[in-house]
Parts: sequence; C-alpha cells; structure tokens
Amino acid sequence: MIEGFERVNETQFQVLKDAIAWIAALIAGADGEIDKEETEWAEKLTKIRSYANPNVLTPFYKEVGVDFHDSLHAKLDSLPIGKVEREKILYAKLAEVNEVLPLIDNKLAYELYKSYLSFAKHVAKQTGGFLGFLSIDKEEGELISLSMITPIELEADQE
Repeated sequence: MIEGFERVNETQFQVLKDAIAWIAALIAGADGEIDKEETEWAEKLTKIRSYANPNVLTPFYKEVGVDFHDSLHAKLDSLPIGKVEREKILYAKLAEVNEVLPLIDNKLAYELYKSYLSFAKHVAKQTGGFLGFLSIDKEEGELISLSMITPIELEADQE
C-alpha cells in the first residue's frame, strides 16, 4: 500500500483512485455529451501528476495512472447516455469518497480533496475560451466544486 493510505483497505483505496475517473466523466459530460478532448486531457493530466507533482500525492497518481485509460473508458461505457441519469450515478460514486477520506491522515486527506477540486477545474478548462482553452462553461462551473464530496478542513495541528 502507498505510504499514507495504510489505514484503508484495497476496496476503500480503489474508491479514492476511481474518483479521478468519475470526476473526469462528470466534467467531460457536463454539457450533456462526453467531451473527448476533456477525457484525453484527463488522461494526460493524470500522467503529468504522476511525475510532476512534488508532494505526497505523486505515488497516488502513479498508481492511478497505471490503468487510467482503460479504467476511464470502462467507466464511461458503463454510464447511461442521458445527462440526468449519468450525473445521478456520478454523484453517488463520488459521494463514496466521503466514507474513506476521514480514514486517512488529515493532511493527506486535505491534499487529496484539494487535488480532486484542482483536477475537476483543469479538466473543465480544456475546452472553450480562447482557442479552446482556459474557459469553464456554465454547466462545468456548477460541477467543479464537487459538492457531493464533503470538504476536508486542515486540522490546526496539521498546518
């Protein structure tokens, strides 16, 4: 098990890893259809974070990246085509994180929560705006807060 995640079992760790793919699916489908550019960017972003991420989450992203392409596409294929039905499932899948994050060290949980938010924002910025970059449309803007995940606050003794 990766350092810092020893207090969770394999199933719980998988929930944390799968959240990256579920976030990509949520944001890529915000406008109703899964956006290929955003899913491709999510794959690249996962790879980037596995080596250019100078913090405690680098090993986590290395682990996520091992099979991210296949995992993401299998998850996308399993989702309904309709936006409302798809988002209902994605909200439920992402809400599972709430049961696992409190089990790991507060500082690590805080960093992972911030990373989820950052990941959502970066995927959303992939399309739109000038030359297709740096813009978040209304639908994505409503989703990038990942409201289904309870915010993790850094405890005073962890700062």
